[in-house]
Amino acid sequence: MDAVKKRQVKADLALLFVAFSWGLTFVVVKDALSGIGPFYFVTLRFLLALLFLAAVYWRHLAGLNRATLQAGAFIGLFLFGGYAFQTVGLQYTGPATAGFITGLAVVLVPFLTAAIYRRLQGFYVLAGVACATLGLGLLTLQGGRFSINPGDLLIFLCAVCYGLHIIMVGRYAWYHDPVLLAIIQIATVSAVSFLFALGLEKMPGHLTTPVWVAFLITAIPATSLAFLIQNKVQRYTSPTHTAIIFTMEPVFAAVTAHVLGREILTLSQVAGCALILAGMLVAELKGSAETPESLNAEIS
Repeated sequence: MDAVKKRQVKADLALLFVAFSWGLTFVVVKDALSGIGPFYFVTLRFLLALLFLAAVYWRHLAGLNRATLQAGAFIGLFLFGGYAFQTVGLQYTGPATAGFITGLAVVLVPFLTAAIYRRLQGFYVLAGVACATLGLGLLTLQGGRFSINPGDLLIFLCAVCYGLHIIMVGRYAWYHDPVLLAIIQIATVSAVSFLFALGLEKMPGHLTTPVWVAFLITAIPATSLAFLIQNKVQRYTSPTHTAIIFTMEPVFAAVTAHVLGREILTLSQVAGCALILAGMLVAELKGSAETPESLNAEIS
């Protein structure tokens, strides 16, 4: 295995940890939202993550410049869009359908990447995408009927935003301090969420125990550390690899819910998990070692 491939494997393993940390949050966030509105929750979650990163990496703040500020805010808007469209869309569609459509970011990323960078993906990468998408269907669409409604369209816009966020991180992380890039993205999500919360929600008089537990689990490991890792290591792997790896998030979420006794995994869900894992391995072991550096060189 050459040095480039080794570096990519290490990056993909780090991104797998990110997907794992996000997958663990589903149960606690669901419990927390009974005591706080979703936009205020996102505001405070990202604010706590911002304060943590700023306290740990305060020396990096001296290197903040206009270009990094603009890049981070631009990427952060896509990240906020993903959270916002998903939050609103869930009010009008079922969680199973929402989970499947959100996961379609793995399908959108290679085609969006091809449109932006004018390069078609390889056979094994596309095979991995197809395998992971089929797995998502088996994992999330349990006993439900897939039909299109306004909520589904909002969730699809969420998937587009998440896909573009992955691509833009890959594009800009190579040229900017990844710590500052993560800090600005997180600050952008918190600030914009707060503006929406002011107009749409009422801040609760006190925060319940489930809300504090959710903040403890989501703010640092699943937000500050997760996005810091993504911004640091995605420069060494391709956006499509990242999207496929992130399909492991619902797998980890389903396993966590099963272990905690919240859900029972069916045979088709287990098969779906296996297909997602297979898709990730196909893209990892057989796919190309394209990096954002090589892609950006073509459009510079």
